[in-house]
Amino acid sequence: MDRMWAPWRIGYILSDKKEDGCVFCNAYRADSDKKHLILFRSEHSFIIMNKYPYNAGHIMIVPNRHIDTSLSLGAQEQLDMFHMVNRGLDALKKALKPDGFNLGMNLGRVAGAGIDDHIHIHIVPRWSGDTNFMSTVADVKVISESIEETYEKIKKYLEG
Repeated sequence: MDRMWAPWRIGYILSDKKEDGCVFCNAYRADSDKKHLILFRSEHSFIIMNKYPYNAGHIMIVPNRHIDTSLSLGAQEQLDMFHMVNRGLDALKKALKPDGFNLGMNLGRVAGAGIDDHIHIHIVPRWSGDTNFMSTVADVKVISESIEETYEKIKKYLEG
């Protein structure tokens, strides 16, 4: 049997995975942005890292208000969120130098939303060759850097 070492996963394995309330609202109200992986806050939205990323640097833009549809966003919230998308893209380009990005929303459980009651926009950095034999043959995704290290790299470019 082949083994792949990922010692940082023990934190997830031993953690209490049941959270009361909305994950995003809880993070937004928390007193520690770093602990909850919030990278940046604006008037109407915030940028947060995905705790279970598709790729290193996978971030999300989340409205401050708890809403389940983009149709409920006001004009200022819409502008703010798209401004945050661009701010996130710029920071990821500088921090991680990806070759491209996947950008999107999963609206509703049947559309793949893991959190379907609080909308959010995914930004996933992509590199040439990031889908390789591990994901193709073994159905395993390798994330090559800890989320804490990636957080620090990205945050540096959002603070300015």
